[in-house]
Amino acid sequence: MDKKIPYKIYLEESEMPKQWYNVRADMKNKPAPLLNPGTLQPVTLEEMSHIFCEDLAKQELDDTTPYFDIPQEIQDFYRMYRPSPLVRAYCLEKELDTPAKIYYKFEGNNTSGSHKLNSAIAQAYYAKKQGLKGVTTETGAGQWGTALSMACSYFHLDCKVFMVKVSYEQKPFRREVMRTYGASVTPSPSNTTEVGRKILAEHPGTTGSLGCAISEAVEAATTNEGYRYVLGSVLTQVLLHQSVIGLETKAALDKYDIHPDIIIGCAGGGSNLGGLISPFAGEMLRGENHYQIIAVEPASCPSLTRGHYAYDFCDTGKVCPLAKMYTLGCDFIPSPNHAGGLRYHGMSPVISQLYDDHIIEARSVEQTAVFEAAERFARVEGILPAPESSHAIRVAIDEALKCKETGEEKTIVFGLTGTGYFDMVAYEKYNNGEMSDYIPSDETLAAEFAKLPKVE
Repeated sequence: MDKKIPYKIYLEESEMPKQWYNVRADMKNKPAPLLNPGTLQPVTLEEMSHIFCEDLAKQELDDTTPYFDIPQEIQDFYRMYRPSPLVRAYCLEKELDTPAKIYYKFEGNNTSGSHKLNSAIAQAYYAKKQGLKGVTTETGAGQWGTALSMACSYFHLDCKVFMVKVSYEQKPFRREVMRTYGASVTPSPSNTTEVGRKILAEHPGTTGSLGCAISEAVEAATTNEGYRYVLGSVLTQVLLHQSVIGLETKAALDKYDIHPDIIIGCAGGGSNLGGLISPFAGEMLRGENHYQIIAVEPASCPSLTRGHYAYDFCDTGKVCPLAKMYTLGCDFIPSPNHAGGLRYHGMSPVISQLYDDHIIEARSVEQTAVFEAAERFARVEGILPAPESSHAIRVAIDEALKCKETGEEKTIVFGLTGTGYFDMVAYEKYNNGEMSDYIPSDETLAAEFAKLPKVE
């Protein structure tokens, strides 16, 4: 063991970030603007403020300010579970017999069990500051809904959550945590909204998708006085809040003069990945450093690796603005895989632009291989990882084994952004040999691409 590097690298409270980093400020090619679905013109602050809190709408539209001060109330809340540890995976290195050095940034050390709380508390804070009654949202696997219910409880806000139906059924315990914190939880698509009823009529028996749940949450926000919609991923404001992950990671690495060669994160909508890689991507954009950054997505919902880079609706009900992103089409409903947080049809416009500019690369992996990696990790590192995070573990192991073959001593950093203790149905399916892989056909995707909006 390298005696200079402890198992867990912690920052002091005084070393915690006091500002969020906005990677868009350093991007030469800015993400394309969101478009009003009616006019196909860039969304204005006034239009966006009808859906989002005004301060959050301002953050969403700002692509020139590099740093935003973190309000003191949010800093105080962060101190309950931050700074989070950067862990040297010595036992995994030994298990793999690799010369690679492996680190993971662990974001599961709070009740929500994931990184989602970093943005949830920020969005709840701005909603409270604006004097709202409450907020609405969607959730896939449930980490975001759990985090938001905690944040709303802290600020005494009402919280309405639309949970993707397949996850609602597969993950009842996470649903009950949300209810424990005072949130109402509705399986989506539902009969409680006009758009939900429309989706059910067009897709009877559907297991739902994040796109469906977003549509319902937006309708609920815009038809209830004193409510606004908040989102746990995709939006640039969310990546801004999540930058605390990458800023802490970089500070911890710098503390021990560690230079990562490979940085890996799972990718569904982009919040975890964007948060982890932002300061590193910023260095690349400024020409200060170079890293290999890998986004890992499920083969069942491969927006980066097989999607089209085009304007598309952010939701299945087509009520949200259009975003230019890598997308599988807003009507695409992925198979009911067990990585519920990675079931979105598109990718963050920021991540999409970084990918299109070759700042980052992407890989897709099948869920049986993901769970094999998850169990291998759990047996030696003592943490049961969430299925979403396990996508990053899969590729981290693959890269470490490549180092074993070549003898290269690369340093690998990945994000472990959630725990899997509410995902035991998935682990049961894997252990019983009942888990299968699903990869959409080219014909299926082609049919969805043909329906993409025609935007000049």
